[in-house]
Amino acid sequence: MRSMWKGSVSFGLVTIPINLYTATENKNVSLRQVHVADGGRIQYKRFCTIDGEEVPYADIAKGYETDDGEMVVITDDDLKDLPLSSSNVIDVLEFVPLEAIDPLHFDRHYYLEPQKAAVKPYVLLRDALHKSGHVAIAKVALRQRETLALLRVHADVMVMTTMLWPDEVRTPDFGFLRDELPQVRPQELSMAGSLIDSLSEPVFDPGKYTDHYREALEAVIDAKIAGKKTTRPAGRSPKTDVVDLMAALEASVSEAKKARKPAKRTPAKKSAGTSSTSSTSSTSGRGRRSPKSA
Repeated sequence: MRSMWKGSVSFGLVTIPINLYTATENKNVSLRQVHVADGGRIQYKRFCTIDGEEVPYADIAKGYETDDGEMVVITDDDLKDLPLSSSNVIDVLEFVPLEAIDPLHFDRHYYLEPQKAAVKPYVLLRDALHKSGHVAIAKVALRQRETLALLRVHADVMVMTTMLWPDEVRTPDFGFLRDELPQVRPQELSMAGSLIDSLSEPVFDPGKYTDHYREALEAVIDAKIAGKKTTRPAGRSPKTDVVDLMAALEASVSEAKKARKPAKRTPAKKSAGTSSTSSTSSTSGRGRRSPKSA
């Protein structure tokens, strides 16, 4: 894994330098949009809807559109003075039981690795969290956005889960909630409870579940590759195999030495119609310069 962020956990007067890693990864099969006729990739250009010109990244800013269609252009200068908490600190605010937080508020998950000089305070906070049965609620700024987060222990490492703000979780507003609900008979409730009991397990084992759709899609792709049902878009060269760098250098040196060895030449017979001057100047040009060029 590659660290995506470096900072520290601020825990009272204790500061724990850490490296942040994305804890999850998307295993979906990556499919591109292509032209059916020749397999060429479909590309999108960023262009201005007013003048129709393609716009380079350097000329792109952020914008907020008002209800009446006006556009407010926001530049980096407008953003630099906003009250954003430090982008390098995970600031612990309080501790609460994990069951007090509805998983609906959870967003993304990250592993926290202690930097070399911070292993002891890291282990201290990790073990204290595990023993308490609580999680830490914190604030952190990631990608120029402040967010709530919780810290907990998983597989002997601390995990940070970013959380949605309260106003980002929608309130369910469905008509059936305002209607008179049908009465559920005790026998029906008991039968549903029996079904739940029959399918219950003491722990959750994600390893016994697989993504059958992804496996089937990969099988389709492999079958097309095996059957040579592939298309090479025009203008694209095939990928070359990775070669050992040292072997390539040694081979290059060997070839260079062979090229520098003087070739054995057989003296040419002079004929009456042959100019000896041109032959001599051609040969002597390799060993010494002529008086004119000197």
